[in-house]
Amino acid sequence: MTCRRRFLQCTALLGAAPGALLGARAAALPELRLSGPPASVSNPLIHLAAQGRVPGLAERVRYQPWRDPDQLRALALRGEADFIAMPTNVAANLYNRGLPLKLVNVSVWGILFVVSRDAERKTLADYRGEEIAMPFREDMPDLVFQETAQAMGLDPKKDFRLRYVASPLDAMQLLITRRVRHALLAEPAVSMALRKTQSFPISAIAPELHRAVDMQQEWARAFKRPPRIAQAGIVALGAAAQDPAMMARFRDAYAGATTWCQSQRAACGAEVAAVESRLSAEAVADSLGAAPLDAVPAARARDELLFLFERLFKRHPQLLGGKLPDAGFIAGS
Repeated sequence: MTCRRRFLQCTALLGAAPGALLGARAAALPELRLSGPPASVSNPLIHLAAQGRVPGLAERVRYQPWRDPDQLRALALRGEADFIAMPTNVAANLYNRGLPLKLVNVSVWGILFVVSRDAERKTLADYRGEEIAMPFREDMPDLVFQETAQAMGLDPKKDFRLRYVASPLDAMQLLITRRVRHALLAEPAVSMALRKTQSFPISAIAPELHRAVDMQQEWARAFKRPPRIAQAGIVALGAAAQDPAMMARFRDAYAGATTWCQSQRAACGAEVAAVESRLSAEAVADSLGAAPLDAVPAARARDELLFLFERLFKRHPQLLGGKLPDAGFIAGS
């Protein structure tokens, strides 16, 4: 059986009856440990931690940020989180390398934008020969950029001068201090950059910036697909990954927190800014309007996941751990 067929044979999580999904009541944890990056995918996790408890799962909730892919992998390998937000390719890589985990949902479908000082540059081809600040070498922002450019007949290594930095917030800082003209940013760093350059006293030295290229729209043009990329979601680790009832309850809690964040943007922004000091509440609220989260159960996102994974596997098999993940990767399979 091919890797592709094994991946597609996962069972749709929500196709089962509610009673079959939950089975026996999930054993409550003494503490629910959550972790995520300073990006939109973490907003619902921060909200759950701000509530202090998740009924049926834990009486205490703790949130720990991760700052870069190395810290993310260390947290996962050491089992220091029960549920952790991460790029989907990293989840597949860890799974294929033997880490017991399950992808619970895909909630990030469109948070990548090229932010530029040049309002006239609207497509990737317009940046040929230009320097672009790029976060996370060979992780999701860089991978989406490379795959989209190549599908458009561009060579990412020859047609652009990519300046790699540690995070979207570092790329944002280069942009607003005029050290680069263009940067690929993820929300909420996009909204943060736009707000900073319109605010005194930073606006006195910072350039005027534009949300110039929507990478999701470029992906759609390149591959003739909807403008949705299965970029990131929530992974269950350790004991949580062995407990279907716990994963189902957490999936529902995260979905509820996502709905709250979308409807209460200002309050959500305040919660996030209290945890992530480099972000402002206003920028987080802006980002929720510009790139809404959509928490889709992983089983329902398998076609989009497979399309992305096949693109990555073709040129970068090591990024997925040398193979496509099998059906066991998906929660509910």
